[in-house]
Parts: sequence; structure tokens; C-alpha cells
Amino acid sequence: MVTNELLLFSFSVFMSFFAINNPIAFLPVFLSAVEGRSKECKKRIAKRAVIISFIIITLFVILGKYMFQLFGITIPSFKITGGILLFYIGFEMLLSNKPKVNQTGTTKSNEIDVAITPLAIPILAGPGTIVTATSFVTTPDLVHTAIVIFMFSLMSYLSYLSFSLGDTIVRKLGTNIISVIGKLMGLILAIMGVGMITSGIKASFNII
Repeated sequence: MVTNELLLFSFSVFMSFFAINNPIAFLPVFLSAVEGRSKECKKRIAKRAVIISFIIITLFVILGKYMFQLFGITIPSFKITGGILLFYIGFEMLLSNKPKVNQTGTTKSNEIDVAITPLAIPILAGPGTIVTATSFVTTPDLVHTAIVIFMFSLMSYLSYLSFSLGDTIVRKLGTNIISVIGKLMGLILAIMGVGMITSGIKASFNII
């Protein structure tokens, strides 16, 4: 029974991260940010970006409970606010596959600058990802916290593979298919946001 619950929890965490942090949907942003650089340089930037984003999300997962206590944030209010944010991001992805990221001057920036912005923040570890990660550890225990961290590490590895093979993936799939994947993930994300808002409202008014 416990094993089934943990498996279901793990699946929910992974699918949530996959919806908001889809490595294929963000390929156009990555390729635009590293345009004109060598293959080796692109891999180094991709590696740094996923490592930085992993550190950021891990810190939020571990310290999330204390941040709630420090700022007096209740779980229902967090779910409602987070749900609104997730819905907005998903709706934006439905309208356009490209997130609103300032890419001016990225080709002249050094590798670390590009890895941090726009790739690690706000693409891989943006507000939506942070909300998703912390929402799973609002009442954390060691096992569930470890699962969330592991699932994001798996998602980070998939992002690294996608970015490293970005040129090949775009050539094989085509930009149209990548756009469709991005919009599908946006729809799933918007639905997740509505579910989180509903859950928060029920918790606020003690509705079963």
C-alpha cells in the first residue's frame, strides 16, 4: 500500500515537472541563446544550466517549509497562488511556444552568463518550476522530499540530453512538431493549475 502510494507520488511529481519543464518545448529557446557557438561550447552551457537549476530547486525543496513558517504562508493560500501562476504559464504556452525571455546580447555573453540567464533562470528553474517543486513538500518528510529531488534530477538530465542533441532533434522532428508538444504541455499545465486552485479553495473553506 505504501509502495503504491510512493509510486503514484513519484509519477505525479515527474509528470508535473515534465509538463512545466519540458525539454523538447524549450529547445528553441536554448538554441537561440547559444546560436553561433561550437558544439562543445553548447554542451558546456547546457551542463552548467542544468546544474545551476538543480541547485536552486533543491534549495527550495529543502528549505520550503521554513520559508512558509518565516513568511507566515499557509498551504491553501500557497496552492491558490501557485495554481494561478501555473495556469497563467500554461495559458501563455498555449498562445505561444516561446517564453518571454530577453535574449538580447546572449551571443556576446560568456558561457556562465548564458547558463544562468536565460537558461537556468527563468527557463529551467523559473517561478512555475519552483511552485511545482515546493507544492509537493508543503508537509514534507524525508522520503517524499528525496523523491521530489530525485525526480527533478532526472528531469535535469533529460534537459541536458535534449539541449546537447538540440540541433539533431530539431532536424529530425521539425519546428512544427516541437511547437505542438509545447502547446500540449501548456494545456496540461493549465489543467494542473486549475486543480491546484480548486484544492486550495477546498482547504480554505474545509470543503470535502
